[in-house]
Amino acid sequence: MLELHDVHIAYGRTEVVHGVSVVVPPDGVAAILGHNGAGKTTVLRAAVGLLKPRSGRVLLRGEDVTGLSPHQRVRRGLAYVPQGQQSFPQLTAGENLQLVADGRKDGRARTDEALDLFPALRSLLARQAGLLSGGQRQQLAIARALITAPRVLVLDEPTEGIQPSVVTEIQEAILALTRRGGLSVLLVEQHVGFALTAASTYYVVESGRVVGTGEGGLTSSGAVRAAMAI
Repeated sequence: MLELHDVHIAYGRTEVVHGVSVVVPPDGVAAILGHNGAGKTTVLRAAVGLLKPRSGRVLLRGEDVTGLSPHQRVRRGLAYVPQGQQSFPQLTAGENLQLVADGRKDGRARTDEALDLFPALRSLLARQAGLLSGGQRQQLAIARALITAPRVLVLDEPTEGIQPSVVTEIQEAILALTRRGGLSVLLVEQHVGFALTAASTYYVVESGRVVGTGEGGLTSSGAVRAAMAI
């Protein structure tokens, strides 16, 4: 569904990602793991079009989208939830969702489907997004992305700073989405347990290079920890 092939990324003259290749399986989850500063978010920003690779290719559903802008990739079925539980804080939770839903003929139905995944948000729709907890804002950000009916959902550190109970809810929602079919997920995470539970395949990134890869599953956690030297 989403593929990065031999991607090199530089800031100015300094190359920070060196030939990374990642394949997100159809109706599955690929996780990119690594320490802070390893280059994980940089890879995601190239995948969604916020950074232009120095070389290499990005394919979305078989189409070379390397030269396309972020909004063109969104139109082709890509959705991105960046790090930091981002929302429009002065708007209510409901208004945050409505901003996206208004641009779609099926916006109301898609909003209802997103809220079915995160039912706790229904009682918070009239509350300003800036007054929600970190976990609630993250659920809101994912729900907003899902209203666009993506074929590939890109998540950057979705569990960062979130209480364990909400981490579980987000994990269950991701698994439910991929089990339905029609959606693939590219996930960046530092929390190995969460990532391996959700992912069917993983990539360990260190200093801008893939240094380990394998199949997901909790039984893989020891190998991943060794690769990450933690």
